[in-house]
Order: sequence, then structure tokens, then C-alpha cells
Amino acid sequence: MPVTIPDEVLAAAHISEPELKLELALTLFQQERLTLAQAARLAGMSQLAFQAILADRQIPIHYGVEEFREDLRTLRQTERS
Repeated sequence: MPVTIPDEVLAAAHISEPELKLELALTLFQQERLTLAQAARLAGMSQLAFQAILADRQIPIHYGVEEFREDLRTLRQTERS
């Protein structure tokens, strides 16, 4: 589902679209509403790059069974490509 945020809102918040996506991804990951793979995808970056930002911000990485399964699905999709 696409979400449209007016340019004037981004300008007023002094944030770009990629920065907003990153902040949203970080927040949803921190709230355990997205897996690491999902949050990295939302942020438009690799999981490794996303993990580096998590470390910079001292946000703990929760890695459970669902995250493991998501990573396996991602790897399988990558192998097919």
C-alpha cells in the first residue's frame, strides 16, 4: 500500500524521503513490529548496513525464530533470482 507524504511535510520536518523510511524502519524494528529483514527492506538497504545503523544508535538486535525464518525465505528468493 503506497503512502503519500506531501513534500511540504517532509520539508517542515527537515527530512528526506529515504531518511523518513529509515526512521520508520528503525522505529518499527525497535518495537518488534518488523523483522530485521523487513526493516532493512523498508529502509532500502542491506541487512548489514541496517545492522550498522542499529549499532550506531545502540538499538539491540532481537533475533528470534521468525527473523530466522524470514532470513531463510530471503535467501531462497535470492538463490532463485
